[in-house]
Amino acid sequence: MEPSENKPIIVVKNLMQRFDDNTVFENVSFDVHKGEILVIVGGSGCGKSTLLKIMIGLQKPQAGQVLYQETDITRASDEELNDYRKNIGVLFQSGALFSSMTLKENIALPLSEYTDLDPAAIDNIVKMKLGMVNLAGYENHNPSELSGGMKKRAGIARAMALDPRVLFLDELSAGLDPITAVELDDLIIKTNEALGTTMVIVSHELESIYKIAHRVLMLDKEARGMIAEGKPLELKEHATDPRVKSFFLRQLPAGQDEQRFYVS
Repeated sequence: MEPSENKPIIVVKNLMQRFDDNTVFENVSFDVHKGEILVIVGGSGCGKSTLLKIMIGLQKPQAGQVLYQETDITRASDEELNDYRKNIGVLFQSGALFSSMTLKENIALPLSEYTDLDPAAIDNIVKMKLGMVNLAGYENHNPSELSGGMKKRAGIARAMALDPRVLFLDELSAGLDPITAVELDDLIIKTNEALGTTMVIVSHELESIYKIAHRVLMLDKEARGMIAEGKPLELKEHATDPRVKSFFLRQLPAGQDEQRFYVS
């Protein structure tokens, strides 16, 4: 679906994060539009995952705000954070499934924690979510029995258990073969179009970015903040900043260290 640029669901204002004497980024401001897929990109150490963790409420920034329905989650009470987390889903790079639990138990966990649904209703939701990610019939399988792509799909099913308004995904395609990565991209697009779920995704996979992103936000380590924002193809074709052009054309600027630029 086309995102509504007039209805930001999350507003990020003047974020700054510093660890000891290292300023990761500063003065980072942007809106997340309702129904869009926003992809955060940038080189190693620029703060992509740190930004995601602040937006989720797992880290406190040194300065700035993250507003969700006028609640600043960076200063929210435990009760406010709990309410916020009922409205978001999260999938980190590892997939973060509990290895000692079946898929059914993994997906049922947020439902048991955040709702008063009875076991029969939870079972029905679990089956529905697994069917949504093409894992119908895998309720009683353990994560160790699944391939990497299946684990990621199961992780998405768990992240979607509460029908979140916003889904946060960190390096979804990392470590997957190209075919599986394409299947996950298709699943992301299908979920966004069918349910209108807003998505904030950290990625460095260009093919995936061009396919799924409505908008891209680029961070840079040396700049300690944002250096670009826009549609991926427009950034590729019209960006004047050499760092942005180099990322989207996969060409190193003169004098840049290859490992710094490409490693996610």
